[in-house]
Amino acid sequence: MSLDKLGVDVIEAGFAAASRGEMSAIKLIAKEGLKAEVYSMARGVGRDIDAVLKSDADGVHLVVPTSDLHLEQKLKKSREEVLALTEDCTQYAKDHGLSVELSAEDATRSDFEFLIKMFAAGVSAGADRLCPCDTVGVLTPEKTQELFSGLKKKFVNFSISAHCHDDFGLAVANSLAALKSGADQVHVAMNGLGERAGNASLEEIAVALRAIYNLRISVKTELLFDTSRLVARLTDFPLQPNKAIVGDNAFIHESGMHTHGVLAHPLTYEPFSPEIVGRTRRLASGKHAGSRGIKASLNEMGLNPTNEQLKEVFLRVKTLGDKGKKVTDADLQAIAEAAMGLPKTRPIRLEELTVVTGDRVTPTASVRLNLNGGVLTEAATGVGPVDAAMKAVKKAILAVEPIQLENYSVKAITGGTDAVTEVAVQLRRSDRMATAVAVNEDIVIASIEAMLSGMNVLLTNYNKLELKETS
Repeated sequence: MSLDKLGVDVIEAGFAAASRGEMSAIKLIAKEGLKAEVYSMARGVGRDIDAVLKSDADGVHLVVPTSDLHLEQKLKKSREEVLALTEDCTQYAKDHGLSVELSAEDATRSDFEFLIKMFAAGVSAGADRLCPCDTVGVLTPEKTQELFSGLKKKFVNFSISAHCHDDFGLAVANSLAALKSGADQVHVAMNGLGERAGNASLEEIAVALRAIYNLRISVKTELLFDTSRLVARLTDFPLQPNKAIVGDNAFIHESGMHTHGVLAHPLTYEPFSPEIVGRTRRLASGKHAGSRGIKASLNEMGLNPTNEQLKEVFLRVKTLGDKGKKVTDADLQAIAEAAMGLPKTRPIRLEELTVVTGDRVTPTASVRLNLNGGVLTEAATGVGPVDAAMKAVKKAILAVEPIQLENYSVKAITGGTDAVTEVAVQLRRSDRMATAVAVNEDIVIASIEAMLSGMNVLLTNYNKLELKETS
């Protein structure tokens, strides 16, 4: 549903012949009434196409190898046999009402003349689209241009797709080159997921087409970030922080030179507005931070230090950064409070946490929180004690405040069964973000402490504290 809302044109929902579960999943997706066409992959084998028919998919992504390497070592078939099965399978699928996208597997290591013959066999049998696959990612932008220009000359009025893998990190560049050279569709994957190094990244290509080439596309780019996070969570495939477009660091500025420029005009150090992909920019504190960036971060928290207080905060942040410590928003808050002589008052306090887990017992957690003097209680189950405890806290807070957990990471600082654990979280409240870290021998306690620490950054109202002091 999220991909459909995003605006993709075609969803390859799986490989129907792979298993009963795969077929059932495709069938469920096909029944959702999506705007996007739903396809299933199939090899050039009759039973694979029969499985696609049973899945109720709209079309088949028919994959037939064309390189001599694949023909000799994998298929054990001659070129003539491959041409015959291509025509037969395409005709069979069309006769049974399927749209057919015919893909040449390992096309970029195939003899070009044979590739043309294979596609011509598919076209004569009624194929709707043609796709040369860069199966092991060996294309370069120059070779991509040559390949797709050549194919377009042979199939002038025919729809051609590009399917690029990222083994050399060139999948996005090659996909864009293909679009400039005759392709009118590209195969992409959210977060660049796929075999080995992955496929061309949906979010990178979509934003490049919009922000660099100024093209209007069907993809609603403002939904990219949320969709990316959903996919990462469902696939249990975390993103590297410096991942383009959707990585945690993509719109975080720390360097003093950069924060100075961004505060003066965002485009000085951003190629496009983060709102285009559903994100907000953040200024981070650390050893490279400048005083302007730190001041802006404090102002966002509701803190307005004097010049002398700001210098003190700046020096303490630099000292921590020089020691190799990442300065979170919770750290910056505590440093500023000390430098400004503010009381360390936190809106949320943990009053009680109970976690029950064990063999054949569903992990369950109950929590009691004090929020500005009011008591919140909640309980939740999870896949483990940490998950249950975090869910209980989130349920309790969401009843009164719209705070969402955006990112969670954990690492052991020491070895052994009594290892000290560091938990880092990133939270969001509306368009504000906050980071926090907690360290404890108990991973459940570390997780809760980090979460509450970040929530306190987002909820502390210094204006009310100051009014209380002067009353």
